[in-house]
Amino acid sequence: MHVEDHPIEYADFEGVIPAGEYGGGDVIVWDRGTWTPARTDDPAAAIRAGELHFDVEAEKLRGRFVLVRTDRGRSRREQWLLLHKRDEHAVAGWDPEDHPRSVETGRTNDEVAAAPEARWHGDRPPAEAEERLGAARWSPPTRDELAALDALPDRGGRWELQGHTLELADLGAALLPGRDGEGPVTRWELVRWYATAAPAILPHLVDRPVARRHHPTDGRPGAWRTALPRDAPAWVDRWRDEDAAPGATRWYPVLDSPPAVAWTAAGGAVELRPWVVRRADVRRPTWAFLDIAPGERTSFEDVLVIALLVRTALDHLGLQARPTLAGRHVEVRVPVGPGPTVAETRAWAAGLARAVGATVPELVAPEGDRGRRGLARLDVSGNALDRPLPAPWSVLAAPGGPVVVPLGWDELDDPALQPDRWTIRTAPARLAEAGDPLAHLVDLDQRLPPL
Repeated sequence: MHVEDHPIEYADFEGVIPAGEYGGGDVIVWDRGTWTPARTDDPAAAIRAGELHFDVEAEKLRGRFVLVRTDRGRSRREQWLLLHKRDEHAVAGWDPEDHPRSVETGRTNDEVAAAPEARWHGDRPPAEAEERLGAARWSPPTRDELAALDALPDRGGRWELQGHTLELADLGAALLPGRDGEGPVTRWELVRWYATAAPAILPHLVDRPVARRHHPTDGRPGAWRTALPRDAPAWVDRWRDEDAAPGATRWYPVLDSPPAVAWTAAGGAVELRPWVVRRADVRRPTWAFLDIAPGERTSFEDVLVIALLVRTALDHLGLQARPTLAGRHVEVRVPVGPGPTVAETRAWAAGLARAVGATVPELVAPEGDRGRRGLARLDVSGNALDRPLPAPWSVLAAPGGPVVVPLGWDELDDPALQPDRWTIRTAPARLAEAGDPLAHLVDLDQRLPPL
């Protein structure tokens, strides 16, 4: 079928085109190579005449081909036959369906549709039409890089990761106590987890100032740090807060690559807590949060019931969101498009919390009830610059190193779901199996409706 001209930038595109747009669906690079006109010096004139002969030299196709125009038929659009001449390259019975994989990535159309790494926007200029999605922007360490990390002695050494040199010290140091009879979590485990999980973590960190909670010392709570360390490598991105009050942090690290995430872990940062805003506009958040915090008299099952009520409310409002498991807490993350300020978003989240809490007063303490009477709390304090929540896939500074894991809503009904279900030692298998259920919500242009 004669289609419209495609920009040259489309030649290497592999991903999805949104439904409803021209060519909507999944796209792979099925073959690539060159073509040379044959039997004509004017291929445009040959096309107008309805027959073009040409030679193909590609990875799957080779030989003399011809395009022949046929009747337009009922569609009234130009229809063409593509024929392979019976030359020395022709193979009887050769079927393109037997060769379904991309020459670019080795993936099939079904695999790309299930986990697209890019999206094409036909309404944008060609140079800006391809949007890289989530983890596709970053790559994990290679096998050789991980082998080099694993070979370092407990005292540490230099590690080359994606072109950057990391100075690693005290890799055998215990940063978190173990649990259930396991040994303590070491600095080596922390660096390895953050380096390998970085492609999933970075969509939630990039372009945001990041607060870090360092490992506990002498049984005391871990230290909080916000400022960019003075010895930070020059390749670590940073942001200057021009509105910082006297004495407040002015320079923040901005983690934008797997080496940067591994670097902050090497410095002992256990929890990574990004701001709810990006540095380009620190007044307008991209997420709204509800943190369902258990009380002394509320069980984890009660927390799950409250989370499902939040889901019902969000469904009623037509909003997309996902829960994350963070220790005994369930945090609900609602993507927010450009518009409301941090204060407005927090007020909206507080209104939603009041509405949900009022339906189960026997489980949720009302707003302003400081005693709480052992009830759960729908906490919206994470909707602020000074109290950011741990990033998805961040480790928590608690025994065993539990990991903040995004969930599908149906997983709240799983009887095997327990507090701290995934730790730094079990989360890699979870991430490899389920990916990041939050990835498709990053940058979702979603408006918060009135309550």
